[in-house]
Order: sequence, then structure tokens, then C-alpha cells
Amino acid sequence: MLDIKFIRENPDKVKENIKKKFQDVKLPLVDEVIALDEKARCFQLEGDQLRNEKNQASSQIGAMMREGKKEDAEALKRRVGEINERLAVLEKEEEQTKTILKAKMMVIPNIIDDTVPIGKNDTENVEIEKFGEPVVPTFEVPYHADILASINGIDKESAGRTTGNGFYYLMGDAARIHSAMISYARNFMIDKGFTYCIPPFMIRSDVVNGVMSFDEMEAMMYKIEGEDLYLIGTSEHSMIGKFKGQMMDEKDLPLTLTSYSPCFRKEVGAHGIEERGVYRVHQFEKQEMVVICKPEDSMAWYNKMWKFTVDFFRSLDIPVRTLECCSGDLADLKVKSCDIEAWSPRQQKYFEVGSCSTLGDAQARRLGIRTKGEKGTYLVHTLNNTVLASPRGLIAFLENNYQEDGTIKIPKALQPYMGGKKVIVPQKQ
Repeated sequence: MLDIKFIRENPDKVKENIKKKFQDVKLPLVDEVIALDEKARCFQLEGDQLRNEKNQASSQIGAMMREGKKEDAEALKRRVGEINERLAVLEKEEEQTKTILKAKMMVIPNIIDDTVPIGKNDTENVEIEKFGEPVVPTFEVPYHADILASINGIDKESAGRTTGNGFYYLMGDAARIHSAMISYARNFMIDKGFTYCIPPFMIRSDVVNGVMSFDEMEAMMYKIEGEDLYLIGTSEHSMIGKFKGQMMDEKDLPLTLTSYSPCFRKEVGAHGIEERGVYRVHQFEKQEMVVICKPEDSMAWYNKMWKFTVDFFRSLDIPVRTLECCSGDLADLKVKSCDIEAWSPRQQKYFEVGSCSTLGDAQARRLGIRTKGEKGTYLVHTLNNTVLASPRGLIAFLENNYQEDGTIKIPKALQPYMGGKKVIVPQKQ
């Protein structure tokens, strides 16, 4: 959410930003917000003037009564009554106006960074850099669900009976390598100086509204029936929510946190839940990184964070590339974002395994997260990035380590988490 003062003073810039995001339907919101802001401020000004008049009148009534000026005192009492009636109306109208104003402001997208490429959707995202040489094997790499089946590693049929489509059981070595990757990702970030955290897996609606747009919430979040609670779609939600309404000491910034959680997503409007595989599912696990910092440090942290994910996958010998998200592909709260994509030897193309974003002060403004230093009080900046989201990370591991004889090699970095095991041997041919 933008600062109302910024909108008031820069309406053309806000409109131009909306156009860059190809959301022209939102252009009228800018003038509507400015008009509502003016209306609310008029109500507030009149209210302040009346409250001042009331205070002066109230102090005069006692003196008039003592001086025997009963009629004058009664006249002032009537005036105080009139003021109270008008204040009740004003306060109600001001509150209603501010409620409408906030609702409209929350729909106006954040100002994107000048370096963001302009494009309508994800088909116009721009490749930044490749890391590692993508290998095209001389043999056929099976579909990941078939690799998992060869090691008795997946059971979607039973999950369909217990829970429904989009869920799965990971079994045996598949479950072990999944957990090994998560554990390695955790330690990888701890070694980078991040503080490990396991957050709540459910959050209240006021936190949901603070960390994401309404459209995202409707498409992603599962609501707990009869409760003001939602299952998180990523631990970033509860990690940022941890600081709701807090005043931080500037000397404690930056806060660098790495969090583990299961994640739950409805995937409404997505490209469909896979019947056999686990690329797009309703439940997965994730190691996340979250940074809360001073505004002037946020872009430097953004560049550090996506590089950490690149380094993580490269330590597992998985080729990756970074993809700059274009303006039309950015969620409304984001200032800048890039995807990290892993190489798929089977498809001979890259696929998304993580995303890094800086949101400026948008989340901090919605949630009231501030810091205080020598320059006074101001809003912090928030950033988030995926270290590892599994099972997508598991798919990248399986395809890039599958060997012609059907075995799956285990990179050195993961072997300690697998009891020293160096290879997974298929149980089915």
C-alpha cells in the first residue's frame, strides 16, 4: 500500500505505474483516492475545530455560572449539545470515508523499480544469467513420477483416498532425500548467518491482508471454517506477521531469518493439479529466507538473497538460471522480483524452483512495522526468497542425478543427511 501523501503529491506517477502493470482498469482509483482523502481531511478539520470550540465553551460555562450569567451559560450548553450532535455525524462519516479510502488504496499497486522490464505477463520475463552447464543426456530421463515409482517413493492413489487430488505420500528413499534437502537448506542458510525459525502455520486475516493482495489471498489461501485463521501459503506470511505493530530499534537491523514450514495452496486459476506428478500440488514444504532492513539497504539484500538460492542449487550440481519478472507478472505489493529456475534434462528447459522479491515498505505500512533511529521513525523494508521448495526441488534433484542404469546419485552435500548413502537403487525396473 502506498503512502497517501505520495499519491496526493504524485498522481501522474502512480497512474503511469498502473499503466506499466497493464492494469488500466485501476486508473480511476487514483482520482477517487485523492477525492476521498480530501473529504476525510475536511471531516477531520471540521471535527478538530468543533472539538476546540467545545473545549473553550466547556471551560466558560463554569465561570459564567459562578458569575451569575445563567442565560449565557445555558446558551453555551445548547451550543455544546449541537457540537456533540455534529461531531457524532462527522466522526461516523470520517470513519466510513477512511474505510472506503483504505480499501481502494490497498488495490493500487506498489511502485515498481525502474529496472523492472515492461511486459504483460510471465511470457515476457527476461533471462538474466545462467549458472552451470545444462546437460542433455544421451539416454532418456523418465518423468519424475516414474522415477519416484521406480524406488517405491510415491503413493498418490492412497492420498487421493485420504485427502484428494493434489496430495501425495512420499515413501522410503524419496521421503529421505526430500527431508535431506530441507535439512541441508536449513543449515546452508544458518551458515550464511541467518537465524532459524519455525513459525505458526496458521495466521489471522489481518496478517493475511498485511502481507498480500486480496486477489492473491482468494487464489491461494485455505480458510479454517468458523475461525479467523488461514493456512499459510509460505512461511513469509507468518514471519512478516511476527513483527505486526512493532517498533524496532534501528541498531537491530537487518533482521535475517530463515524459516521452515509446510505450505498450503488452493492453486485457483493455476495451470492445473498434476494427476501423476508433484510439480503443482496443494501441499509442500519450504525453507524460506526473510530480511527486514533499512530502505537504503533493501536492494543490496535483494541481490544477496537470490544469489544464495543459486549457490544452494549449484552446490547440488543442479544448473540454474535467473529470470527477471516483468511488470505485468509482479504481484501488486512487489517492487522487484526474479525467479530462480532449475534445468530439466527430461524437458530440456528450465522450470521455476524459487522466487526472490523486495516489497519496499508495502507490507510494513499495512502491518505497522517501524523502526526508530537518529533520523526519526520510519517504515522498514521487507524481502523474501525461496531457498528450497520441495517437491519442486526434489524433481530437479531426481532429473539431474538420474543415471542411465536407473540409479540416482546423491551429491556429496546431501550424503551426510542420507547416512552416507551415495546412490539410490531402483526397486522396480
